[in-house]
Amino acid sequence: FSEYTVVHVGCVAKINPEAPLDKVCVLSCGISTGLGATINVAKPRKGSTVAIFGLGAVGLAAAEGARISGASRIIGIDLNPNRFEEAKKFGCTEFINPKDHDKPVQQVLAEMTNGGVDRSVECTGNIHAMIQAFECVHDGWGVAVLVGVPHKDAEFKTHPMNFLNERTLKGTFFGNYKPRTDLPNVVEMYMKKELEV
Repeated sequence: FSEYTVVHVGCVAKINPEAPLDKVCVLSCGISTGLGATINVAKPRKGSTVAIFGLGAVGLAAAEGARISGASRIIGIDLNPNRFEEAKKFGCTEFINPKDHDKPVQQVLAEMTNGGVDRSVECTGNIHAMIQAFECVHDGWGVAVLVGVPHKDAEFKTHPMNFLNERTLKGTFFGNYKPRTDLPNVVEMYMKKELEV
C-alpha cells in the first residue's frame, strides 16, 4: 500500500500499461509460482494425468498450468472439500480428500490411474504431502515437482527403489520464471484471457 517503493532492478518488470494492476499484481508471486511449476518444470504432455496437492492460490494456478498444457485428468488433493467447486474453474476434473480414505493418498491415486499419475505438483509445504506427491507418480516416467516450503526441520524420507524405478523429483522457486523477461508474457496471457486469476 506504499506510494513509493525502492526495489532491486532485477525485480522490476515492464508490463502492458493497459493491464489492470489490481488483477495482475497476484501474478508476481503465487500465481506465477504454481503456473510455472506445472508448465516450466513438470511439463505435462497433452493427454497426461496430473495430481495437484493443495488447492490454495498456488495449487489452483498449478492446475491451470495443467489445463493449459492439455492434461486430460487433473486430480486435486486437499483436506478442505469446500475448495473443490472453485477448483473446477481452474481445470481440476477430479478430487480426493485424504480424510475420506483409510489408505495412503499415493495408493488411492495409483488405483485411480492404473499405476500412478504422469506428473504431480505439491503446493502445500507439508512434508507428508511432498512424499505422497513423489510416491504417487508412475514408475518409469513420473515427475513430481515440489513447490511448497517445508518446516526447516522436516526430512524427506522415501524408499530408494522409488528413484531406481525411474521416478523424478524436482523442486522449483517461482515456477522457474525469470521476473524481468517472463512476467510480461504471463501478463499477456491474462490480457488475452488465456489465464484465469
